[in-house]
Amino acid sequence: MAPTFPVSVVDFVNAWPLTWGFLRGAVEEVQPITDVPSACAERLARGEVAAGLVPSIEAARIPGIRVVRGVGIASYTRVRSVLLVSRLPFEEIRSVALDTSSRSSAAMVRILLEDLYEVSPEYHRAVPDLGEMLAHHDAALLIGDPALGASLQGLHVLDLADAWNRLTGLPFVFAVWAVRREVPPEPFLWSRDYAKHRMAEMLDAAERRTGLSRSSLEEYLGSNLHHDLDESDEKGLAEFYRRAWQRGMIPSPDLPPFAGVPLVPRPER
Repeated sequence: MAPTFPVSVVDFVNAWPLTWGFLRGAVEEVQPITDVPSACAERLARGEVAAGLVPSIEAARIPGIRVVRGVGIASYTRVRSVLLVSRLPFEEIRSVALDTSSRSSAAMVRILLEDLYEVSPEYHRAVPDLGEMLAHHDAALLIGDPALGASLQGLHVLDLADAWNRLTGLPFVFAVWAVRREVPPEPFLWSRDYAKHRMAEMLDAAERRTGLSRSSLEEYLGSNLHHDLDESDEKGLAEFYRRAWQRGMIPSPDLPPFAGVPLVPRPER
């Protein structure tokens, strides 16, 4: 039997199509450790794990890693679980509270507000409590399950994937599997494939977790998000890195090396 290696995984519903096999113990050589996205990156950077489902921007910051090709968390347009919520019109925002578990989305908010709305507000880290965030700041960034369950009535809401697509015409990649060079890509593909055959089981668990309707969750996991990445996703990631590098957020605009075979072009959607 192959030796077991530790992997930092995200237990948000949006990650389950990638992590379900690990969370259910179906991939024998992997020891899953549950974290929020920012903690996944921190563990991997410290060398505590061999791989992690990390915010895409962190894959450009951690030396010595590869990105597992063809899998990740991405959206073509509307994502629903990565939201900038504001008391004011977006062009009037002067301060933003950032969900402490976010990294890529925090960078993306800055890019979108500067490039779409020509504002450069102050940014502050905060726990993901929308009422508290908006009590102290004009706007709040929420990601994952807290965003799905938030009450948004009477507020200005910017879906970050939709805004990114309006800005660039490309999908946005929120998270990728980052692995140390000696780690093979196959277990991450197996976990993804395991989840594909257990969608009903995941939806049952997602209903219990979020309280959302099954039809809403089917749309969320089946249409709003996609977890099989193609060439357009890599182009979107490259454009994100280019804009982040221009702002000094990452050391290089280049994509990290990939683990796995080259992508086969996908037919037009």
